[in-house]
Amino acid sequence: MWLPSGPALPEVEAELRLRLPEGHLALKVAEDHPLPEGVEALGLREAFPRMDPGDWAQAGRAYQWLEWAAAHRFCGSCATALEPCEGPEAGHGRCCPACGRTVFPSNATAIIVLIQRGEGPDRELALARSPHFKPGVYSAIAGFTEPGESLEQAVHREVAEELGIRVHRLRYFGSQPRPFPNGLMVAFVADHLDGDLQPDPGEIEDARWFRLDALPQLPSALSIARWMLDAAVAGKADQPQMNTDSHG
Repeated sequence: MWLPSGPALPEVEAELRLRLPEGHLALKVAEDHPLPEGVEALGLREAFPRMDPGDWAQAGRAYQWLEWAAAHRFCGSCATALEPCEGPEAGHGRCCPACGRTVFPSNATAIIVLIQRGEGPDRELALARSPHFKPGVYSAIAGFTEPGESLEQAVHREVAEELGIRVHRLRYFGSQPRPFPNGLMVAFVADHLDGDLQPDPGEIEDARWFRLDALPQLPSALSIARWMLDAAVAGKADQPQMNTDSHG
């Protein structure tokens, strides 16, 4: 994304122009496009600490719309160029004039679960690290849902596959759109039921139980994983977190 130092961007040549449902104009420019004076190119993660949270969320939304539009220019059945759907219920779908196939914007849904055991000062969290995490960072278990699977079924499957344990008493915590590139993360808190940690070596580099007063390095503040961990430290992990972003 481009982060200008001034109030407005100069006119640029764009590969794709898209008017978002709320009226904002989103532009996709070529990676090798020269940067205008006073503009800095940053990834969404890099830009987070330098932007208002509402503006950052809007930038992520624009990114997801642009990525979807760029990836759905042609029909997946017959390769004909797609066109905007017409009619009162067309929404933001695209239709194939040749075979009639219709596609709509969608998210890749994933779950994340913070597993707890013990009570009071003895409470512990099961955290793990993936090989692609930054050195020293541990987080909650996460994974994508599979076709025909409920969110709760995905939690139980991912926990069993990645940690080799079972959980119960699932509680909804909250959700977060994830523009990397088009995800929706749904968060739960669960209690440990039985089993010892046996991390899957193909997915997990290390997994341990951590006391609340001895947590490792945690994920960045922009992730719902961090929101859950901060809530756990504050004794509020069992309280559903409502999305207070007025821009989303």
